[in-house]
Amino acid sequence: MTVGSWTLRPATDADLEPLVELRAAAMRPDLERLGRYDEHRVRQRMRDGYRPAHTSVLEVAGSPPPAGCLALRPDERRPGALVLEHFYLAPALHGRSLGTAVLRAALDDADAAGLAVRLTVLQGSPARRLYERHGFAFASEDPIDVHLHRTPRRIVS
Repeated sequence: MTVGSWTLRPATDADLEPLVELRAAAMRPDLERLGRYDEHRVRQRMRDGYRPAHTSVLEVAGSPPPAGCLALRPDERRPGALVLEHFYLAPALHGRSLGTAVLRAALDDADAAGLAVRLTVLQGSPARRLYERHGFAFASEDPIDVHLHRTPRRIVS
């Protein structure tokens, strides 16, 4: 089953706490699987890393807001690249092709700008398959995280 109408809008300071709760719900299964779920830490990491200027809030017709979020910020380590982070969907929306559609839109924009994208995903997370289907490749890993990288795709007109 797919999700129909959705939009991304710029985040504001007022979105922080709803997105903190969204992150906690979205991350809980993977963090519990890794034995790393901490109610305070999962929320504080979002508070510490939240940058509204680089964050979009996902709104889906018929779903309570926020349905998700996504942040794409300039990569300080690699000029001409972006970091994809804080890409979360409400758990009720998982498996409905929404993540694919939102990621595709974000990557289309990065490709049009000629920007590479890197991200980090938790070891064993099903999200890794989504990223790999969209051209992300293994860069490195540690016991908790897998780091992936994607070069920009050439836009054919």
